[in-house]
Amino acid sequence: MVRQLNLNLAEDGASAERLDTLTGYLRQELLELDVDDVRRATGGAAPPGTRAVDIVALGGLVVTLGRTAAGLKDVVTAVRRWLSRGDGVRRTVKIEIDGDMLELSEVSAAEQDRLITLFVSRHAHDEVDP
Repeated sequence: MVRQLNLNLAEDGASAERLDTLTGYLRQELLELDVDDVRRATGGAAPPGTRAVDIVALGGLVVTLGRTAAGLKDVVTAVRRWLSRGDGVRRTVKIEIDGDMLELSEVSAAEQDRLITLFVSRHAHDEVDP
């Protein structure tokens, strides 16, 4: 079973270029995990007359999880680390899997732990250990 997570990144006051750069940094971090793929999300077909096949959805990533049970938790942990490096700028990441959404931003570490545990536990039963 292929499991995909949709991530949507935001940073207060970020230009399109900065958001694109931040998305690239997080993508590289996620590719170091036990995931099958991390690609930029697309926003649909490009307008007529343009060369692009798809338009990249700014700040969007699609993560295809590997087959280990730790995959989802590892991705969420990496996102959390990325958020902590915001240097005082408010960052938000929305994580969606099977219609269930988790939004992480500037909340206490204890509250993030609680939300992450609930989110991961709702989806852990679908992962398979090799």
